[in-house]
Amino acid sequence: MEIKLNNQAKKWQKIARDYADNYLQPHEIEAELNNGELSKEITSRNKKKAIELGFTAIDVPEKYGGLQLSMVEQVAIWEQLGRVTNALSWCFPEAQSWMFDACSEEQINQYIIPLMKGAKKDCYAITESGSGSDVANLEATAEKVKNGYILNGEKWYVTSANLADYFWFQAYLPDEEEDALFLVDKDTDGIEMIESPLFSHTYAAHHPTYKFENVLVNEGQRVGKRGDGMAFTHSWFRHERLMIGARSCGAAARLIEDAKKFAEERIVDGKPLIEKQIIQFMLADCATELWASRLMTFEAARADDEKLDVKVLHNRCSMVKLYVSEAANRIADRALQIFGGRGYMRENVAERFFRELRVDRIWEGTSEIQRLIIARSMQKRGLDGM
Repeated sequence: MEIKLNNQAKKWQKIARDYADNYLQPHEIEAELNNGELSKEITSRNKKKAIELGFTAIDVPEKYGGLQLSMVEQVAIWEQLGRVTNALSWCFPEAQSWMFDACSEEQINQYIIPLMKGAKKDCYAITESGSGSDVANLEATAEKVKNGYILNGEKWYVTSANLADYFWFQAYLPDEEEDALFLVDKDTDGIEMIESPLFSHTYAAHHPTYKFENVLVNEGQRVGKRGDGMAFTHSWFRHERLMIGARSCGAAARLIEDAKKFAEERIVDGKPLIEKQIIQFMLADCATELWASRLMTFEAARADDEKLDVKVLHNRCSMVKLYVSEAANRIADRALQIFGGRGYMRENVAERFFRELRVDRIWEGTSEIQRLIIARSMQKRGLDGM
């Protein structure tokens, strides 16, 4: 299932695959049976290697010491890292290009460059109990005071917050009647973790709930300027939705490969399971959906590289997130079924992906939200304009 890639993208694809196969995948079961955690030595080794390979700088502009890879190259990397369960590929932070557009030079030096160097880790405090995927109706507020802002609100599902040094905090400014983004150090007074629920997947990165009560930040911690609103958060969503597509492609490929191998070796009624027509149909559907998923994902990445109109690109990233996340879930379900009882064991890759891929239809905007975005784009631009 070759996607036509240039030599540079193929090079990064191989680097990422070697890293996934040799540094991460061998520790999946260990992580699964230990609350998603590996030893400090292994975690440190994996992070160090990722930094050496340049993964923390793939989306960083060259002027700041980054690699400034194309989006196609980045998708090629994250597709391979997506083959690994237990979010082991999250062992390193990632500075994204939109951050350099959004932040002041002081903010870049204090918060973003340390991400690129692996010295700090961030997390996103956006979702709330009431708004869920409807981030346009946030209740968290930022009140302007002398030399700064007072932040109040409760944020849910703050992914990786237990490992992070600072938040990207989205809030509504009543005085300006718009939203704004803030950089908030985790140890600032008034921030309290009030719950850290368990989830279906087994990750070292948790998704706690945080309460911000009269948290004072200075003016220099506001990201961007008046009038920017949700623009930077939308940039983050586009990036994350595309990378969910990339990781889902990698997961689907591994599931298909492992299920096919098992079906070839499993003997039923004296013949390999793969000779059963129903199994052939299941694998055929999986391969077809993976092909469509990869085409969509890499095409959207190329559109990003070609600077497609941002509103059209926003729609295409939603299409990728919708289709590929749902296709990967169907593939995981079929793979588990092919494995039978073995597929229900936690040591089996199909069982882990069956749980882990489910959330990709929810976070960074549910499938239903993506359908709304796509439908509204069609209303405004027509089919050809999408």
